[in-house]
Amino acid sequence: MAKTEPVGTLHTGFSSPGATAASWSEVRERLVASEVFWISTVRPDGRPHVTPLLAVWRDEALYFCTGGTERKSRNLAENPQCTLTTGCNRLNEGVDLVVDGLAVRVSENALLRRLAEDWATKYGWNFAVRDDEFVGEGGNVAQVYRVEPVTVYAYGRDAEYSATSWRF
Repeated sequence: MAKTEPVGTLHTGFSSPGATAASWSEVRERLVASEVFWISTVRPDGRPHVTPLLAVWRDEALYFCTGGTERKSRNLAENPQCTLTTGCNRLNEGVDLVVDGLAVRVSENALLRRLAEDWATKYGWNFAVRDDEFVGEGGNVAQVYRVEPVTVYAYGRDAEYSATSWRF
């Protein structure tokens, strides 16, 4: 049985008159194609931490990798809630996407091998999988996280402004 595509809610107070809600299939395509994302996490003292990273979309979730001692990894160990954003920095064009969810560490080697193939295809980065982590060509080690969306927002700024959200 085919999975039903989620229907977005248009937020008219943040949209141009006559704007329509973005389609989930269009947003998913943008998540697949986007190369650079920004992750927002919370430090143990409550201060925000934001940094760019690369991510891939697979099985209705975003995946990213990071070293186990990096600030974002340490933040996620304390509080797995995070936000990933991507989009365009131009005022009158593009679509910005915001994905809220929980970062969960991936430890299944079969999935990690598929994700390593995704990184090689999308970014040209080659990872081996060892002991439930990515190992780069230079020997760097990274943990992989899955963020399954809880809420997704799309902010369009082309011919008309639109703000659409989906709850999962």
